[in-house]
Order: sequence, then C-alpha cells, then structure tokens
Amino acid sequence: MFANRDDAGRKLARTLHSYRGQHPLVMGLPRGGVVVAAEVARALGGELDVLFVKKLGAPGNPELAIGAIGEDGKPCLNEVARMFRTENNYVSELAARRLEEIRDQAKLYRAVKKKSSPAGRVCILVDDGLATGATMIAAIQAVHAERPAFIVVAVPVGPDDTLAKIREMPEITDVICLEVPAWFSGVSQVYDDFEQVEDGAVVEVLKEFAALT
Repeated sequence: MFANRDDAGRKLARTLHSYRGQHPLVMGLPRGGVVVAAEVARALGGELDVLFVKKLGAPGNPELAIGAIGEDGKPCLNEVARMFRTENNYVSELAARRLEEIRDQAKLYRAVKKKSSPAGRVCILVDDGLATGATMIAAIQAVHAERPAFIVVAVPVGPDDTLAKIREMPEITDVICLEVPAWFSGVSQVYDDFEQVEDGAVVEVLKEFAALT
C-alpha cells in the first residue's frame, strides 16, 4: 500500500537505484504519473519530463480503454477496440478531440519546461499505475521512435496480464512493478490518498526541475 503518489514514487525509486549516476530521463504520464516520476527523478539525480498520452475510451464506456493517442496523432488501438468493432469515424473523431487536449496541455507544461529529447538516453517511463496498459503501450511506442538507449517501465501497481503484455514488447529493456494484486479492481486500490492531480500541481513540479536544467 502507498500513502499517496509521493510515497509510491519514493518506494519505486528504491528499486531503480542501479540507474543513479546515469542521469536518466524520467518521463511521467500526466497528471498523476508526473508526481510519481518527480520522486523517482529526485532520488536518481535524473531529469524529469512529461510524456503526453491520452486514453481513447470505448463507446458508451469512456473508462474502458480501446487504445490511446500520443503527440504524433496516431491512434494505438488494442484488442478491446476489435471486440467492440469500433467504427473508424468514432475513433477518428475521439482521437481528434484527445489530440487537441494533448496540445493544450503541452502548451501549458512546456511553457514551464521545454521538451527533452530521449535520443541516446536511459528513459524511465512512469505512471501512477497500470490498468489496461493502453496509454503506456502508446507511450512506449512514441519514445522508442525517438531512439533512446533503452526504455524501462516503472509503476507502483498493475495487473499481471497487463504487465505480461508490456514485458513482451521488444522495445522494452525492463519492467518494474511493486504491487501485482491477485484481484485487481483499479489503480486506486493500493493508495490511501488517490485524489485527482490538477494541472497546477504538475506545473509546480516542472518549475522545480526546469530550474535545474
């Protein structure tokens, strides 16, 4: 169990100590993942950046991911999308809305800290937890396209089947997960405090790391 995202990040950092001294690029998925990633970056002496990815929800059930979209604007769909037989119009319209949200968020965050290139670097991708893994898979593919030295995925919690799916990805060097519940009901089940993280909180975190670069 974790008291909050800060606590999860500190505990996650202890399992990543071997990357200290390599100045890793620690990339958090907004918004909660950035809070966790900040603790990892502090502990490892790394650089913090934000990795913009948005979930694409199923028709009539927006919490169920049928895929995700990153800054490149290319939807990454999963097997759930095939089960729903999702129409192309639905996906393209939803993807366009999510891409607009990404651009607005990127404009806000990058006014504080500019994007860091993953090229040739140790990249640690962090979120506050995994469910279907759709957003993390899209994030992995986006970072891999920028030719990092290697990619590590680090999360506090996730279900076994999602972790297995990510471990099978050839782009990945390692996957770290602290809690793998036998019965997974959601990421929040391992947190005492899982309040929503607002943009203002992410901006404050980024200001700290922008001052170090």
